Amino acid sequence: MIDVTEATFQSEVLERSLTTPVVIDFWADWCQPCKQLSPILERLAAEGGGSWILAKIDVDANPRLAQAFRIQSIPHVFAVIGGQPAELFAGVLPEAHIRQAIDAVLKAAGVQAPDAPEDPRLTEADDALMAGDLDRAEQAYKKILAESPADQSAEAGLAQVGLARRIEGINPVEVLATAQANPDDVQAQLLAADVEVLSGQADRAYARLVSLVKRTAGDEREEIRKHLLSLFAVAGPDDPAVASARRALASALF
Repeated sequence: MIDVTEATFQSEVLERSLTTPVVIDFWADWCQPCKQLSPILERLAAEGGGSWILAKIDVDANPRLAQAFRIQSIPHVFAVIGGQPAELFAGVLPEAHIRQAIDAVLKAAGVQAPDAPEDPRLTEADDALMAGDLDRAEQAYKKILAESPADQSAEAGLAQVGLARRIEGINPVEVLATAQANPDDVQAQLLAADVEVLSGQADRAYARLVSLVKRTAGDEREEIRKHLLSLFAVAGPDDPAVASARRALASALF
């Protein structure tokens, strides 16, 4: 990570970007969202092992650079590849989205990103989940999220713990039959969706709950929405089925 000023921009950003992509984090000390984003970028840069460079520019100390990049709000992130700047995103995004943006920068620069190091905290939590120790897994995932709120893997793990608890001891055939016979029974439909996700029929589970959202209102609708979001978390944000179901949910809600 380098702190860039107007005097060092040419050498620290433009010249270095000719060989290594540079990601610029425009920030200010008074900006609270900046304090959420900067640690994520710094950690990802460290994980990158030199495949890209993180440059930080204080907009208050460097107003001409902020003006040159037309910065109207912060945090604001740009990439510079081969001396050419390109906007990446503004505001604070989930870590998974930031990783995708960085990966796109590396791909555009023709740089091979190193494999992310294995997180021992996540390994411990995953091992507990696989062993069926749901209490220990839940505590471990919650601890990770307390330290790294944007950790998508921990969020998915915690959602899997909830799913495992909900289907513990149930008969899948009976659950699906009950849901079939009682299409407006919210609890029966939620449990049936859980069974479908576990049986590899996530598309059917999502469609079931989106349909239920359309037929309900108030507290019931909110319960269904939250349940569906927890199932999305199990799959992860990069799952194409989740993206499609999110669009369907938005349409059903609005």
